[in-house]
Amino acid sequence: MSEFLADYLPLVVFIAISLVISGALMVAPFIVAYKSPDPEKLSAYECGFNAFDDARMKFDVRFYLVAILFIIFDLEVAFLFPWAIVFGELGAYGFWSMMVFLAVLTIGFAYEWRKGALEWD
Repeated sequence: MSEFLADYLPLVVFIAISLVISGALMVAPFIVAYKSPDPEKLSAYECGFNAFDDARMKFDVRFYLVAILFIIFDLEVAFLFPWAIVFGELGAYGFWSMMVFLAVLTIGFAYEWRKGALEWD
């Protein structure tokens, strides 16, 4: 029984500390926050839409286009990190397969750039 406690004591301590920290972080805003925000705090922020309008209003399609482009090129980085870690083990096949992948993404990026998807008028 003593060996069991010795093995799991660090885990229990870690969970206890994380619960205390997360509880403190959840309670702190209620203690520290202002009770009556000023009009600047309630104004529209960055997106330009009133924060208290109808949630079903129409958005400009450019918001979605920028989000999709971000996801596409963010996934590129998600594939590059594991590839870079095992690069030495892959050899020439791994190198050229990644070059084909990057070429396809570069062609897609150039196409979007030419079509004006990255321009915000």
